[in-house]
Amino acid sequence: MLQDEILDEIHKIREEHTKSFNYNLDAMFADWQKKQAESGREVVSLSPKRGLTMRWSRLPKSDL
Repeated sequence: MLQDEILDEIHKIREEHTKSFNYNLDAMFADWQKKQAESGREVVSLSPKRGLTMRWSRLPKSDL
């Protein structure tokens, strides 16, 4: 398998980030939310794609 230096660097950065939070996902998520709020960028929530929700809603309840 080929070594990709960019992917190796990304994996290293992610590993360092998770270690800094002692692998605590809740703490990492809180940090991401804090950084998002501090960024000043507008947060956009998109509605679910119609095709995905329609597929499941067409199934008879007996098939679920």
